[in-house]
Amino acid sequence: MLAIQNLRVEYGARVLFSDLSFTVQPKERIAFAGHNGAGKSTLMKCIGNIIQPSGGKITMPKGYRIGYLPQEGIHVKGISLWDETESAFAEAVAIRKRIDELSDSLEHLDPRSSPFSECLEEIGNLEIMLDAYDPARMKPRIQAVLTGLGFSESDFDRDCGHFSGGWQMRIAMAKLFLQAPECLLLDEPTNHLDIDSQAWMENYLVNYPGSILLISHDRSLLDTLCTRTIAFHKGRAEEYAGNYSYFERESVVRRENLVRAYEAQQKEIAKTQEFIDRFRASANKATLVQSRIKQLAKVERIVIEAEDPVVNFRFPPPPSSGHSVAKLERSSKRFGNHTVFENFDFEITKGEKYAIVGPNGAGKSTFCKLITGQDDPTDGEFTLGLRVALSYFSQNHADELDPNKTILETVEETATREAAPHCRNLLGCFLFRGDDVFKKIGVLSGGERSRVALVRMLVQPANFLILDEPTNHLDMQSQGVLQRALVAYPGTVLIVSHNRDFLDPLVHKTIEFRPGRKPTLYPGNITYYLEKSAADKAREAAAVKANSAPRPAAAPTLSQSPTTSTTATPPSGNRKDQRKIDADNRNQRNKLLKPLQEEMTSLEGKIAEMESAQATLTTHLSSEEVASSPQKFRETSNAIEKITHNLEVAYTRWTELSNQIEAIEEKYPLPSA
Repeated sequence: MLAIQNLRVEYGARVLFSDLSFTVQPKERIAFAGHNGAGKSTLMKCIGNIIQPSGGKITMPKGYRIGYLPQEGIHVKGISLWDETESAFAEAVAIRKRIDELSDSLEHLDPRSSPFSECLEEIGNLEIMLDAYDPARMKPRIQAVLTGLGFSESDFDRDCGHFSGGWQMRIAMAKLFLQAPECLLLDEPTNHLDIDSQAWMENYLVNYPGSILLISHDRSLLDTLCTRTIAFHKGRAEEYAGNYSYFERESVVRRENLVRAYEAQQKEIAKTQEFIDRFRASANKATLVQSRIKQLAKVERIVIEAEDPVVNFRFPPPPSSGHSVAKLERSSKRFGNHTVFENFDFEITKGEKYAIVGPNGAGKSTFCKLITGQDDPTDGEFTLGLRVALSYFSQNHADELDPNKTILETVEETATREAAPHCRNLLGCFLFRGDDVFKKIGVLSGGERSRVALVRMLVQPANFLILDEPTNHLDMQSQGVLQRALVAYPGTVLIVSHNRDFLDPLVHKTIEFRPGRKPTLYPGNITYYLEKSAADKAREAAAVKANSAPRPAAAPTLSQSPTTSTTATPPSGNRKDQRKIDADNRNQRNKLLKPLQEEMTSLEGKIAEMESAQATLTTHLSSEEVASSPQKFRETSNAIEKITHNLEVAYTRWTELSNQIEAIEEKYPLPSA
């Protein structure tokens, strides 16, 4: 059991937290919640022995191992990916190496000598120790973890120095998972993962045998994994016996209870003060007055801290664009012998909001560069629509900011006249508060520069937004501000992200990129995409299994030979028989088509109703009443999400009906006149 006792961390006059005490039981999953800078990462570094606290202590059993994964800053080179991850089993590798050395030395010793017996005994002891590591499973475990985190077998022999920063963090994560310490400390582990690797990691952590302390701004991961939450706010840390959603609900209840207790206390204080003021000059009541004064001085006053203001940001009114925003026709993109995609047709129309998903290296960024016009297709054509004003956020844009300008100057220089007065409030939403806005760009961290680049993009008037991982460095509050603004935004949006909770109420369609395959469009949000793609993969696997199974050959019947058709064609002169066949075909056609056509008519009516309801709710969502209330906003977003899902199910059914009707019409054609 890990125990944190009366921990205190302070920087000068600022106290991050004090008298913090809690225990971590085996297999517990605890979330650290709170805005950026509240002390979450600092506490994690204290537990991981990276920094020393100002007071208190951390105790653990002898041999208890703690593994820490920071947000960034890890870089390994000069060693292959396989050897680096295999070093997670350094002790087992050292034992095996020693066994090999002793085995070699046996060849040079006399079997009847004492050194031979001693060497043999040492090998036996070492092999017992090695068995505890289950060496037969070491290689499969390394392969499983590396492939789960997105590495291919061709990467195993590559030097770690050839991998970018995001992949370096995956290497560190793989090594940490293989070490399997008793307690894992994970600081924003999803920042550098694509949606497939994130799903694998989430499943791995659910089944992890040790304890996990987690910092993440991915609500879905926190809700799935964690059963306790420690929330940091203005120098205090409070425990909640549930996941992140439970913490959000319970924190509201606790504040309401605190407000009621504060109001009751104020009434009692006022009543006591009134008694003191009334009888202060009375000699007969002097003893009672002094008693009440002492009583009042001992009262521990309840303090109601001001809540963080809920700021709602709206994009500058975008100029109107044409119906077709961007179009790729018969497009292909190749880099040498590597084909990203080929013969791809795609059109983005006004007002659509897409999520772009897929493993790293599948073509998401390449697609974005084609759409923004930064790159040209190898074959085919790209057309940007009429009056399209495009704005693109990329992590690379953070490196292009002028290091000599302040944060406020950097944002104000791109803001419209309408947005300029709101720049400071907007910067506050994205964690730049007070005098922070006067810091020079050159002194900011990579994450801070990314947030400045994002705010800079948001204040520009545009009708087509392309956002590449916009939530990576945002806390929950900032994500909410951005999400609400994007939901109410009337323009067109493409978002590269794996944050399901952020995307689900926002996007209407999902584009999946896969290496070696044409991009696939899913008519729904991320949850719909995950369910549909999982079903598609299961179907493909079942089809492969069925096709690989041996099938017995069908024996011909007496009335059917292997070389003759089962459909008898009447002689051309026998018109009576032909008319009978035509009538039978017509009857069968009508019999099959009637229920399908009736269902399609009914379905089209329901689709029209749902589309009308969706439009009404979307308009309602952008109203001031809903935008200013997180609860109403969440309820309306959930209603839109439900209707959108039902619509996509209806669209899918409509397509199925259309295909069935076409197949029947083709099978039973009407006779030509």
